[in-house]
Amino acid sequence: MSSLTVTDSERAAIAELARFPLLNAINGRRSRRFPVGGSIPTGELAFTSERPVQPLSELERALVLATITGVTGHNFGITHHPGYAPALPNYSGSAGGRAFPSAAGFHTTDFFFTDDSGTYFLSSRDAAPSGEVSDGETDVDAWLEATVSRYRKLSDDRIHLPRSEPYLEGHNTWIANHPGSLLVVPIADLAQHFIANLAFFLQNGYGVYDDVNGRDIPGGDDASLRHAGEPFPLSFVEQYTLAEASAELITAAYNGHLLLGALGLGGWTFDGIDRLSILGASGEADVPGLGFHVQTDDRWALPNPTGLDGVFETLSRPHVVDAAEAVQRFADRKFGPGGPFHPDTPGPWSDSPGVRGSAAPYDERFLRLLTQQVAYVDDTFGKIPGTVPTVHILNYLQAQHIDTDFYDHHFAPGAYLETHRRHQETWHG
Repeated sequence: MSSLTVTDSERAAIAELARFPLLNAINGRRSRRFPVGGSIPTGELAFTSERPVQPLSELERALVLATITGVTGHNFGITHHPGYAPALPNYSGSAGGRAFPSAAGFHTTDFFFTDDSGTYFLSSRDAAPSGEVSDGETDVDAWLEATVSRYRKLSDDRIHLPRSEPYLEGHNTWIANHPGSLLVVPIADLAQHFIANLAFFLQNGYGVYDDVNGRDIPGGDDASLRHAGEPFPLSFVEQYTLAEASAELITAAYNGHLLLGALGLGGWTFDGIDRLSILGASGEADVPGLGFHVQTDDRWALPNPTGLDGVFETLSRPHVVDAAEAVQRFADRKFGPGGPFHPDTPGPWSDSPGVRGSAAPYDERFLRLLTQQVAYVDDTFGKIPGTVPTVHILNYLQAQHIDTDFYDHHFAPGAYLETHRRHQETWHG
């Protein structure tokens, strides 16, 4: 991807953006859905824009994407656990910290986006910091360049979604994925997040039992576990996984939504696009979505997308051969080169090699027990996780230029911010 070119006037706009108060962003956050080039044909809010469709500039797009996905330094990990002492707890999945929190630093979320120029993958979950933030000060140029360097174009076309149900919820058929808009799609690898939670519970001495079928899970009742005889129900662990990953997804999108007001852009966070259609499981050849591999099984109520080969591969079949490979790749991410517990990975501590190298290791017994649990779920339910999807989308963020004429016509004063009123002058003047 070519470097981002920023003009002098855009640099002045960035400087103004940096001064925008956080409290104003929070209190000024609204869903502003009506774009330039938009139309509501009937009803009390009927309106047709007289302004042409206007895509986001490359800089505007980069700012939104950096705020949602951006790496902000190294995460600090879990500082202490008496059950691990003197070893460091080994929870984290990534050495990096991003613009949104992740439960125990698992970081299983990555991103796709689409606009008039095409469809892209933007991976930041294992990206190493590259000087974007130092001593709490953000180098905006470095942050944006790092973000833009991660764009991976998958298609020259915007994702196609028919403007009808079930592809879009009825209230979104007029506006979702509208021409000129940027649509950001955060996606979580629940297979990896589930394995991370099984490892978390197992390392802390707890097994898991199959409350769906009423039987023990091999490895979950091992007598060596500190809390043997006190296993957690599988359904709880999988719901916990879904909830933790959802927090990553919505917080990332929410950060982007806060930025929209500061930029003077319109848009909103929402969940009214059919997830299966976006991922590639619509069942219609002319609605391929992102083209994910999709599995079906008579035991499941819905198809189960698992990932996109060579792009976003979950720790589940067919992207791994079996549970043993899934667990090994999970462990390699944590303890291998670049991982959070490899001594050669840079970090935020005065003795980063010493801290990273002190993490509790995964020994052969632990890996065997974890593999037994993962294999049981895969064999019993036919997928990983067993009772929730392998891939999860919660919310989307859509960013677009608003038509202030619509708000002046239908709303009392105060429906948009001064940044919206001055947007064209500030960012495109």
